[in-house]
Amino acid sequence: MKPVSIVVSACLAFGLYAPLLAQTVDISGAWARATVPGQRATGAFMRLTSKEGARLVAASTPAAGLAEVHEMKLEEGVMRMRAVPGGLELPPGRMVELKPGGYHLMLLDLKQPLAKDGTIALTLVFQDAKGHETRTELKLPVGMQPPPVDAVVSAKP
Repeated sequence: MKPVSIVVSACLAFGLYAPLLAQTVDISGAWARATVPGQRATGAFMRLTSKEGARLVAASTPAAGLAEVHEMKLEEGVMRMRAVPGGLELPPGRMVELKPGGYHLMLLDLKQPLAKDGTIALTLVFQDAKGHETRTELKLPVGMQPPPVDAVVSAKP
């Protein structure tokens, strides 16, 4: 095995691959909410920080038929949830949090319940100001609450 392959293999084994690559968006604290049998939808949450500005334009997962960026907000005393048309703006250098009760990824038409302490694959598609798209593949932990702040999420562009 070549020395470069050994280093990459070791980094993959320890979930450290993402920092070795030039990413346009930093992702932290990612997780998906566990479900109960019969539940057909859930949310995925994370913190996104774009170095130069970008937009989260799409998401997909083999765990669900559809993944959409949604926003919950209070309108005239009623909490409403809607898809965010055109994607979610990520201003340069500013963290945008996807969290329960705010922006989040809605995972619809779940193929099976998401078990606590499991993981799901999730692909995020970002678009920069020039229209260039990048994909980032994640493995999200599944739980009832966010993971510890220092938890590492496996990511690769």
